[in-house]
Amino acid sequence: MARKFKELETGMSADAVAASDRVYNQLKGTMALEELRDALRMTQQELARALNVDQSAVSKLEHRTDMYVSTLRRCIAAMGGELEIRATFPQGTVRIDQFERTAAEE
Repeated sequence: MARKFKELETGMSADAVAASDRVYNQLKGTMALEELRDALRMTQQELARALNVDQSAVSKLEHRTDMYVSTLRRCIAAMGGELEIRATFPQGTVRIDQFERTAAEE
């Protein structure tokens, strides 16, 4: 059964709560793919195994400035997340779902 984080937090030390808060603040901000993997305490080798590629392929992926959306989606999923693409305008933010439909069709 799922438990609320506040319930888990009551059994944690003050240092553990502070460390958790730091990770949370990192995750909610902007970071490069390598920084995200590091924040999740995942090694390149672990990510490579999840993606079924060599560690060198993960290194190359993390240093790319341009890649397919499907490649990024697979990488984020291998880290336990879900990729969302949003467009931000002065009037507001719009979630782009075109790539999600493509993924479901694959």
